[in-house]
Amino acid sequence: MCARYTITSPPAAIRAIFGYPDAPDFPPRHNVAPTQPVPVVRLDGGVRRFALLRWGFVPAWVKDPRGFSLLVNARGESVLDKPAFRNAMKRRRCLLPADGFYEWQETGGRRQPFYVRARDGAPLALAGLWEAWMGPNGEEMETVCIVTTAANRTLEPIHHRMPVIVPPSAFDLWLDGDRVDALTAATLIVPAPDDLLEAYPVSTAVNRAANDVPDLIVPLATEGGEPTGVPAAAPPARSKPRRAAAAKPKAPTAQGSLF
Repeated sequence: MCARYTITSPPAAIRAIFGYPDAPDFPPRHNVAPTQPVPVVRLDGGVRRFALLRWGFVPAWVKDPRGFSLLVNARGESVLDKPAFRNAMKRRRCLLPADGFYEWQETGGRRQPFYVRARDGAPLALAGLWEAWMGPNGEEMETVCIVTTAANRTLEPIHHRMPVIVPPSAFDLWLDGDRVDALTAATLIVPAPDDLLEAYPVSTAVNRAANDVPDLIVPLATEGGEPTGVPAAAPPARSKPRRAAAAKPKAPTAQGSLF
């Protein structure tokens, strides 16, 4: 399960890692939530391009999205066969840039959020599937979901699922639906290496999507291994300082705004 994540690296850093020619400018986000437009990287004419798609997958055959359950994630074990994702897995695979994501640990009826990020602070590429939906009156909407798999040993004590993380060396393998068939691309649907990620408890303030501040990823102080609810020192900076101001590109739908 992956229902919240962050995008905090400078736009230029994301662009350099994912290799698209577009130069979008956007502010950091510390609590990206479903139904919001989110950045994705996909191939268009063989070229990697940046795009904004609504997070919440809607298959092309759905008649009315308002009555369709929100598909935030796609289970990697069924994307080759499940009707909702089968066609997208063949032709419409994408990557979602992220600096980290949140998972919730349930203990004794209590849900404690954890923030998960790369140990070296580098941005992550989450595997995604996208689809274009067209309504009866010509209305169009592009949507995306995050592909998940079983948790690795680092995250298994927190949650049994995790997003599929695609290494930079495999970006083309995942993105190129014209030359790489779905079965081959599915070999990337595996847990991340156990030493790639680190996780620590954070404030329950992340539970509210309207909260979007840097304090959300500050580690909670712990006592005897249990979170105390008191923020500890902030994690070290992992990238160059961001420009003081950032332009706000228009969102592609009216479902909410990432920027």
